Amino acid sequence: MRLRKASAESADSASVPAPEQPPLSGNGQPPVRRQMLGQVLIRDGILTPEQLAEAVVKQVGSDRRLGELLIEMGVADESQVVAALAEQMNLPLANLREVVPDPAVAECLSETLARSLRAIPMYRAENGVVVVAVSDPRPQLESELSTAIGGPVAIALATDQEISWAISNVYRALEGIDDQVAAFVAIHGSEAERSATSTVSDATGDDAPVIQIVNMIITQALRDRASDVHVEPQDRVVRIRFRIDGVMHDVLTLPSSMGSALTSRLKIMAGMSIVERRRPQDGQIAMNLDGRDLDIRVAAIGVIWGEKVVLRLLDKSRSLYELGQLGMNGVALDSFNKMLHSPYGMVLCAGPTGSGKTTTLYAALNAVNHSDRNITTIEDPVEYVFPSINQIQINETAGIGFASGLKSILRQDPDMILVGEIRDEDTARIAIQAALTGHFVLSSVHATDAVSSLYRFIDMGVEPFLISASVLGVVGQRLVRKTCLDCKVSYTPSPEEIEFFVKAGGNIDATFQRGEGCNYCAHTGYSGRIGAYELLTVTEEMREMLVRPSATHADLRELAIEQGMVPLRSEGARLVA
Repeated sequence: MRLRKASAESADSASVPAPEQPPLSGNGQPPVRRQMLGQVLIRDGILTPEQLAEAVVKQVGSDRRLGELLIEMGVADESQVVAALAEQMNLPLANLREVVPDPAVAECLSETLARSLRAIPMYRAENGVVVVAVSDPRPQLESELSTAIGGPVAIALATDQEISWAISNVYRALEGIDDQVAAFVAIHGSEAERSATSTVSDATGDDAPVIQIVNMIITQALRDRASDVHVEPQDRVVRIRFRIDGVMHDVLTLPSSMGSALTSRLKIMAGMSIVERRRPQDGQIAMNLDGRDLDIRVAAIGVIWGEKVVLRLLDKSRSLYELGQLGMNGVALDSFNKMLHSPYGMVLCAGPTGSGKTTTLYAALNAVNHSDRNITTIEDPVEYVFPSINQIQINETAGIGFASGLKSILRQDPDMILVGEIRDEDTARIAIQAALTGHFVLSSVHATDAVSSLYRFIDMGVEPFLISASVLGVVGQRLVRKTCLDCKVSYTPSPEEIEFFVKAGGNIDATFQRGEGCNYCAHTGYSGRIGAYELLTVTEEMREMLVRPSATHADLRELAIEQGMVPLRSEGARLVA
């Protein structure tokens, strides 16, 4: 496709009428009068004239772009506005879903300038013109790009989200890591065993290669949407892996000689002891990368080849979920919302590590956060800050644990208490006492499903009659990967998949889709995750069964399903459908 140069007109100029005597183009003929941006969107059925008029009124007296206002109003999405803008300005659309920008051409523009201009060089045409994808074809952008690249350019349009993805994908944070590794080996040699003094020096010098390598790894993990980074020493190498959308991915390997320096650097950043290498340690790192505040939980443990370190990345700039966005079905959502407005009792979120329990707790907290309630939380760590809620950070060295902190909270006249996690009998007993004495308690517990969480309390040593008297309900949950919306296609599942789907309660007439794999999902076919939930509402019959010594887990689960609980597998089938 032949690309034409961009006009200097911006998206805002759509509301400005063309002059009566338009200037001549390069061939001496008047240029074709373009439709306005709003007219294109109305013609395509995206906008109504009333919606356009409302946006134009909001635009008057401000420096906001018309397209930006339409997206903010929710009447058009970014891709629709960009497509209309491309038609209005007679510019092509950049297909960043299938076309990967040429890294050699992208080097014409520095990463800093690319992020500043919201532009990414894609490829060099046969005539030597560099084709650049941009999200905002503002006046003078073409000349700025031409000056920066040092030659003629042609403009193509893409959404800002697509440009952000392309920049992060092309300008890899791990680019140049081989040079840092070579510098480290040149200074210290390749021997695996080095003195503690040398290790400390490696991990603290401002220009030390290991510091650059750690920063590169964390930056790349953030750009790849990784939830966890695993630094794993092995016999001959140190393996680095990222967990993305719940799945582990090998990222790179480093020389085994770097293992102790890498671990020491991470432990120094997390405020942990670098002398102690045998017992497990936990720490925390707060940093800002790519303009985003990052909170990192660090856990170190000794393995046979050294110390393994796992980093849990928490992006504090991410938006807080509403209850309706979590993925619960309508009936379960209504029941859960009613539980949250109970004056007293306990509601639990149950699931394994990484199942989204904290996200559910925060969404629940956001739903009941009103000025007429005194809400206090005790967490480890505080992942999201609520300005109007009293939040306490666990600090074991200062004597503030879940049990001791919960005792103190009860003397603070609370209406609602959030306990980040119930891990032991002391915390469980105090939380139950709080629920029985007129407080509403919200917490999480590690368990395989909703029913199992009740038996986890019994396993901790809590009497069944206390559990039955205090617990109002339990949300069991898992996170499942979502099909990438940019490359989804219909397909026919295998007979085995159909059989499993039907057994889980799925409808055989459902239309099945999967991701083919594209640049946006790293060719996995998946992008992001959504929760699958089962909601156990504790009824009188369940309370009676729970205190009965002969009642088993299977009995209680069967009763819960009879009384309306939709199990996790059936919820998964609903999400597929």
